[in-house]
Amino acid sequence: MRTTLLYGKDGLAIEVPDHSVILEPKNLPGLEDEEGAVLQALRNPIGTPPLREMVKSSDKVAIVISDITRPTPNHKLVPWILKELLHVPLEQFVIINGTGTHRDQTREEFIQMLGEEIVDSVRVINHHCHNKDELVKVGTSRFGCDAYLNKEYVEADFKIVTGFIEPHFFAGFSGGPKGIMPGIAGIETIMTFHNARMIGDPLSTWGNMTDNPVQDMAREVNRMCKPDFILNVTLNREKEITAVFAGELFEAHNRGCAFAKEHAMLRCDERFDVVITSNSGYPLDQNLYQAVKGMSAAHKIVKEGGTIICAAECRDGLPNHGNYAEILQMRKTPQEILDMINDPSFKIFDQWQVQKQAVIQVWADVYVYSSLPDEDVEKAMFKYTHNIEQTLAQLKERYGEEMTVAILPLGPLTIPYVEE
Repeated sequence: MRTTLLYGKDGLAIEVPDHSVILEPKNLPGLEDEEGAVLQALRNPIGTPPLREMVKSSDKVAIVISDITRPTPNHKLVPWILKELLHVPLEQFVIINGTGTHRDQTREEFIQMLGEEIVDSVRVINHHCHNKDELVKVGTSRFGCDAYLNKEYVEADFKIVTGFIEPHFFAGFSGGPKGIMPGIAGIETIMTFHNARMIGDPLSTWGNMTDNPVQDMAREVNRMCKPDFILNVTLNREKEITAVFAGELFEAHNRGCAFAKEHAMLRCDERFDVVITSNSGYPLDQNLYQAVKGMSAAHKIVKEGGTIICAAECRDGLPNHGNYAEILQMRKTPQEILDMINDPSFKIFDQWQVQKQAVIQVWADVYVYSSLPDEDVEKAMFKYTHNIEQTLAQLKERYGEEMTVAILPLGPLTIPYVEE
């Protein structure tokens, strides 16, 4: 049987055993008139007056967007927001790129994300979580830290955040409050948000919004300096908009999460020997750090002692910024890595991704198919494969003729689960 994984910009066709189980979300068509649907949502929002009526012509308006590692179609959403706010001069807008702890985007990348006309006519800035001069304290979190957010956002008269909603491997769902926390938070706040206790909590997982400490803290910090309006969307495998959720932060996000849960989460009767996953293709599979999400989706349904094969292009390397690669070199085994991170005295940003990765590696073997050099894959304690079909043949010798195989062609756009 032949199937195609989302991989890079072009996809990856592979041959898999005929008895393999293909797990994909319900295939929703893109909206026929995306712009019409978004403008309709801005004019008839959930829980607020129409956007145009809320914004005064004298307001300084901040629009927070997700960075280049997310497929939010801001090249569509931002122009449509500006079209709805024609009474506000362009010089009164600032677009804040919610990098979290990620690297800055270049002008060329901003053009890719927003379009050249927007980049040339509106001020666009990168958020810098480490630069205290660009941050403002907005409160103290009950989770044990001060809450810092981007100064330009805090000082804006009207605050808008965009995003897209999908199941998230420790926040339950993406979008909504995550655009602000951690998107434009300070490093001290992000470190608590992603500490070992928060990430290791069993309720910090795919699709769960009930007593999830990560989602709870995101919402708590948002309440300290709440966005006045959100515009979130859901997407299909072609990255087309399938639904629009706009208006009051929590009400609109909750409605979007319910929609995503209905279409993206799939129940399985039992776990599999082998699970093949992608990381949803470009831009989500730009580096190995991000690819942990695809592995985490597979982890939900692979047997203990089983094998995950993850196809992620990783055109941006491990990456070569942040501490992900460095942390992986601090110990020799995934279990040793976990023990190190679970020590309360250990605090380095990016540890959360390594923690999630190590949990998966303690449970199952992980092969990576990518454009990375083999030595980089091995440094991350993974096994590399250059041919998924050959690797499957080798695994058949290990698991036997009855080897069970599941495929997640869309990676973490599909979240399977087994009720145990």
